[in-house]
Amino acid sequence: MKAVILAGGFGKRLRPLTDTVPKPLVQVGGKPIMEWQINWLKRYGYDSFIITASYLPDKIVKFFESNKLGVESEIVIEQEALGTGGALKNVEHLLKGEKEFVMVNGDNITNLNVGEMRLGKNAASLALTQLRSPYGIINTDGEEITSFVEKPLLKDCWINSGVYKMTPKVFGYLPKNGSIETETFPELAKQRLLGGIKFHECYWHGTDTIKDVEEVTKDLSAKKIF
Repeated sequence: MKAVILAGGFGKRLRPLTDTVPKPLVQVGGKPIMEWQINWLKRYGYDSFIITASYLPDKIVKFFESNKLGVESEIVIEQEALGTGGALKNVEHLLKGEKEFVMVNGDNITNLNVGEMRLGKNAASLALTQLRSPYGIINTDGEEITSFVEKPLLKDCWINSGVYKMTPKVFGYLPKNGSIETETFPELAKQRLLGGIKFHECYWHGTDTIKDVEEVTKDLSAKKIF
């Protein structure tokens, strides 16, 4: 089965880490983010990877040349940044024959079970995870504080995890240059062709900032993820 990893972002909020390496190759827990992602998806039968690269693509090429990951890989280098929608549209020719495929943003760490993602009639389904509060929560009884909860999951608030299962039908809705999140998904939702699969029990964390990298590294070291 095939998976697409979007690896074209500049990772500006991770500077200086991303001054010399693209964001998906930033180290967390002793390995590049992309290596964690590939090993995670391999657990669910994904053995062929398409990597869309734009910023420092030579580093990504060298990574695959230097590491035995046990998967097939094809790196597609964009001459200009195409956005998340344009990046997928750019590799349409490599996916047309697939019944379905997975696409992930190249900057998240998760252990959610992609095998549980269903499509049905939909062109795409998004894995939804619960939003974690960036702040500690205080519980009260009237004017008395009863407890403190450090950064809990907000169980009624769901976010896009950046993990998608798709069929080739999605290509008819993609821009040549633009965002899948703001251009494609709203149109699919309007036509009732977009699914949302809720994952109540899983780990998910973005790696947008230095603090994120430190938190994920700590969680990986404590074996909270894999």
